[in-house]
Amino acid sequence: MFTRRELSESLTAIRDEHAPGAIVVDASDFQTLPPSQAEELGLVADALDPVTHTDDWLPADCPSQLSAYVGSDFTVGLPGDGGVAWTTQTTPPTVFVKARMDGSPEAFVDFLIAEAMVEAGLGVPEQFIGFFRAQYPVLDDATPLSPADTYQLATALYAAYLGLYTRPVFESWADTAPDLHAAWSDAGERLVPRLSGLSSEVATGQTSFAAAAELACNALKHGCDLPTPFGALDTAAYREGGPEYAVVWAEKTLEELPE
Repeated sequence: MFTRRELSESLTAIRDEHAPGAIVVDASDFQTLPPSQAEELGLVADALDPVTHTDDWLPADCPSQLSAYVGSDFTVGLPGDGGVAWTTQTTPPTVFVKARMDGSPEAFVDFLIAEAMVEAGLGVPEQFIGFFRAQYPVLDDATPLSPADTYQLATALYAAYLGLYTRPVFESWADTAPDLHAAWSDAGERLVPRLSGLSSEVATGQTSFAAAAELACNALKHGCDLPTPFGALDTAAYREGGPEYAVVWAEKTLEELPE
């Protein structure tokens, strides 16, 4: 199921700097690897260290994949991880390039691999539940969203938080890894037209709040100017306040949206 992927010189340098020894593998498409498949990582990694969190961090109506991830079973990945994902439940960390990326521009795939290695080297949780912890039920209670939309919002908010740390790294690649910097910049430019009318789309119900948050929070890591109300996430206050800031922002923002 997992085949080691050859890395370019630029990606090898990124790995050595941010996630030394990280394994990059081509994998079949998945959202969550069940234990029987996740344990196959033992064939490519030196050791496995499954993550377990407390059930108290979960709302009663959360998606089943999240319950499985938090529990004692060894699972990897969650919906929303995208075509390239990473885990630190292996030693060294593993980056997955899923089959859905077949046919995508090589430069963009290389950027996603580089991004995954940078994130894996931050020493942060691999999923949003490890970020929000006991604040996730608070977020669920504070918003009028469905369980699926709350999940999507939490995923987006964590992506934005990570972006506050990774964006300066991506910006620095202009001199050290110009090919990866160009791919990062190009991806951001492609998002700009979609951001321009986002606020009005949410206000008029054309786009759900959770979907808009996913788009805006992804754009944050690319240095795009975020529309109201998402610009409040691109701040030192969010970087310092973390999940508590995110919960307050979400609650106040949703209170102010027209019904």
